[in-house]
Amino acid sequence: MPRITVNGVALQYTDRGGEGPPLLLVHGWGGDGAEWEPHLRAWAGRRRVLVPDLRGHGRSAVPHEGYGPRDFAADLAALLGALGTGPVVAVGHSMGGQVVTALAVEHPELVRALVVADPAYGADEAELAGLPAEQRALRAEGAPWAVRFVGGAFRPGAHAALRARHETLMGAMDPGVLLRCRDGMYLAPDAFGPRPACGAYLAGRRCPVLAVYSRPAPAAWERGTVAPAGSRVEVWPECGHYLHEEEPDRLVVLVDSWTAELESPADPAR
Repeated sequence: MPRITVNGVALQYTDRGGEGPPLLLVHGWGGDGAEWEPHLRAWAGRRRVLVPDLRGHGRSAVPHEGYGPRDFAADLAALLGALGTGPVVAVGHSMGGQVVTALAVEHPELVRALVVADPAYGADEAELAGLPAEQRALRAEGAPWAVRFVGGAFRPGAHAALRARHETLMGAMDPGVLLRCRDGMYLAPDAFGPRPACGAYLAGRRCPVLAVYSRPAPAAWERGTVAPAGSRVEVWPECGHYLHEEEPDRLVVLVDSWTAELESPADPAR
């Protein structure tokens, strides 16, 4: 895996060649780029695919600061600029959904279409009310709290290997990074994770958005936001939070079909 220094931080990334508009695949909180390996295999030779480890995650460097979605997006913008990719289809899971959204809003020239899988934005009042106590618990317990948290994101009795992998990743994370990421997503003055701020921020998206959720309620909220033409919202209620890993082939097919629709000229008979 190549390594590049952007914004003073050494990032590890994968770059696999192919034709068509390049894809950028971004993992979530406490994850790493290896979770996209099934998608890379499916797109092998057909699409150019870029998969970074975000700062503080995987095999990338762990600076003390810079863990808000806009910070991560600035790293990705610098990475795309250094690689000369042109506009990408940016795909992000959970926190990665916030990151690619920030990339699309803050650096619109770099994103031609946006795909978010169970994005970590649009937190309602109940979620926000519980965040301070969760942060105190994470600060007090460290990685063991994060391991329990991620274990609860999977459906009971399902996907044991995926759950074990993410629990291992969380157990190896720097708890300070995990704390700062959650602060950046929800508690910082410029955070757009909370629902009131999120609606206004999402209105800044200029490219089509495909949003895939595991639960109907946040999907319904997303449908009520301002979205450019060509946008779409789907619900996969049989999945847990890590739906992109539970159903990798299904996501590949969906992204391929949706982006093909965007690239096809409109039917004048419609």
